[in-house]
Amino acid sequence: IYCSVGTHPHNAAEELDITVEELVRLSAHPKVVAIGEAGLDYFYDKAPRDAQAQGFRNHIAAARETGLPLVIHSRDADADMADILEDETGKGAFPFILHCFSSGRRLAEVGVALGGYVSFSGILTFKNSAELRAIAADVPHARLLVETDAPYLAPVPFRGKRNEPAYVAHTAKVLAETIGVSEAEIADLTTDNFFRLFGKMPRPAEQSA
Repeated sequence: IYCSVGTHPHNAAEELDITVEELVRLSAHPKVVAIGEAGLDYFYDKAPRDAQAQGFRNHIAAARETGLPLVIHSRDADADMADILEDETGKGAFPFILHCFSSGRRLAEVGVALGGYVSFSGILTFKNSAELRAIAADVPHARLLVETDAPYLAPVPFRGKRNEPAYVAHTAKVLAETIGVSEAEIADLTTDNFFRLFGKMPRPAEQSA
């Protein structure tokens, strides 16, 4: 089991005293393989937006300094998220993943253009997610990831139930159909992408037949 370290945007105002240096120090633990999740959430607005932006920029600085990927939460904040990503990348590139992607096409395009990865959850399998599948179809294969966001967002046919890590196979199946590859190919593709992005995590040795 590995982890990331950071402050969710819901709690941004409570933890603005957490410095970039502190994030960097905590991330030195061998089990910490990423920064975050951090970002902007304008759907719930549980923290002032200026606090969310300040906290987010601190996490970007930590990701830039450590080289660890930043796990980005973005909900109903596409324009501000794209602006911050472009502004901060201008100060120096940093690895990142648009986690549990449910945003619009422009944010996906900006993220990919800046070197980021786009990760799809069970939302991709929902009947009303045709637009999201269309976006996924246009993401370069080398930037695609799948995830559970467990215990939330269980994919079809488990929608509404507690999500489980094993259910990611159902999301991967839909992604495979969306981009026109086999289930085996999407498994290999997303696994390779994962270990490329999360480079601190050791890749298990291949099991012998």
